[in-house]
Amino acid sequence: MRIRVRGWRWRRNPLRRRSDVVEAWTVLVVTVLLFVVAPLAGVAAGLHAHDRARTLAVQQRAERHQVRAVVIGAQPERRSALEEDRRHPYRAEVRWTEPGKGVRTAWARVPAGARAGEPVSVWFDSRGRSVSPPPDEAAVWQHAVTVGLCAAGGTAIVVFLGRMIERRVALRHRLAEWEREWARTGPRWTQPRM
Repeated sequence: MRIRVRGWRWRRNPLRRRSDVVEAWTVLVVTVLLFVVAPLAGVAAGLHAHDRARTLAVQQRAERHQVRAVVIGAQPERRSALEEDRRHPYRAEVRWTEPGKGVRTAWARVPAGARAGEPVSVWFDSRGRSVSPPPDEAAVWQHAVTVGLCAAGGTAIVVFLGRMIERRVALRHRLAEWEREWARTGPRWTQPRM
């Protein structure tokens, strides 16, 4: 029957080696890094990404404007299998009336399935180019959570890799300690007795 003694590396013990103490402290440090530092790194990276994404979204909302336009061009012939997917938007000619400037036309990305004569919402920048809509609050939070999870996961991976390297080094030191101990005590055990 095998008995497992917990915490033997922390107690004074004639069998305890220096490498055992180092390994015990390493396990403690790795535990703190995984359960405290990695989540904090994820939260910090997520909050930083949220602030940057929110600033970018506000800037894009200021630079871009949405117009309600009517599709006047027909949907182009589609050739590739990817373009056959009805979920992807495509470029079409649209027309809208702008107060003080009259009727305008431009090429813009319209939702998939929009046909000639249908009203659509399109976004333009200050130069009149068709652009994607600015990210909404859900997209900003999604970006922040993704960055936070990646930062926490990356921190955990670095900690695990460091732990693996430390284990290899500790094993080499432990074997060297055992070799030195055996060099001192081995001759007493292996010499013939008279």
